[in-house]
Amino acid sequence: MTQNPTQSGSIDAHAHWSPQPYMQYAEQQGGKIASGVPNPLMYDLEARIKWMDSRNVKMHVLSLSGGMPWQWASLDAADKLAHIVNDAAVEAHRAYPDRFIAATAIPMRDPKAALREMDRMAGKPGIRAMHLPNSVEGMDYLFTPAYEPIVAQCEALGLPLLFHPLDGEPNHYGGPERLAGANFIYNTLGFPFETATLAVKFIYSGYLDKYPKLDIVLPHSGGCFPYIAGRVEHSIKKGAVEAASKLKGSMRDYIRRFHYDTLAYYPETLRFMIELVGADRVVIGTDNYAKMDVEYPNALVESLNLPAADLQKILHGNAAKLLRL
Repeated sequence: MTQNPTQSGSIDAHAHWSPQPYMQYAEQQGGKIASGVPNPLMYDLEARIKWMDSRNVKMHVLSLSGGMPWQWASLDAADKLAHIVNDAAVEAHRAYPDRFIAATAIPMRDPKAALREMDRMAGKPGIRAMHLPNSVEGMDYLFTPAYEPIVAQCEALGLPLLFHPLDGEPNHYGGPERLAGANFIYNTLGFPFETATLAVKFIYSGYLDKYPKLDIVLPHSGGCFPYIAGRVEHSIKKGAVEAASKLKGSMRDYIRRFHYDTLAYYPETLRFMIELVGADRVVIGTDNYAKMDVEYPNALVESLNLPAADLQKILHGNAAKLLRL
């Protein structure tokens, strides 16, 4: 009998957490992980499992939120914070191996420290990906020589890159004078622009050609990227892109080099993205438990009435393959 894909539970590849030792050390260093009282589901794993069970979510891929501390922590504190959250992730997996795996957090303002933490966590139980900020204080750090070894190491280790934009005014896309303020557009507009910029720079830098086995997961349904990819391709065809002569693939090929989460909010938007990139490149993502999260992780994709095989891929099959489960 063929298993109903909605009965086997989903894998949420964009699920945030903040273990208590991490939050406590951050507060000692003068940093803020969350404003107000944090949602207990960010750190209470037993309560989180009950929440997951009530919504047919089999597994969370644990990662830090946009409140990652790299923009404010000293280099020593950032190193310690990465150690704390990564060790907690291994323990979460050991306690609940069928429910939690994790993406390694690395102190991004120091590439040497970041590589040391990557090496320390390599092969640890439950570590299945690398979690990175799109940019740090307006710098596209990943495309600089000092940080490229991180990309090479992730390809060598088979660790997908899970990206997420950083909170904090120094990281606001377009500069704080444009997107700051109480209207939250640094998130609703800035985050999608960040991710589109990241995707295009992966193409123009030649990284997708140089690292053909590298897997990349774009958050927030790919940000703006799926919707402006045709414009980017047209600029290449019109000879406006200097890097185009060095590119080996087509834009359609590059679009499918990324994975995209389902955090699109509108069913029409999600359907468009699936049709563009293919059902085999989409994974569940919820932003849980941050401000822009969704209450029912599987509901949007289930509302599309996709073929059963495509639904199975998006709910868990694609993530299981991507994360080597």
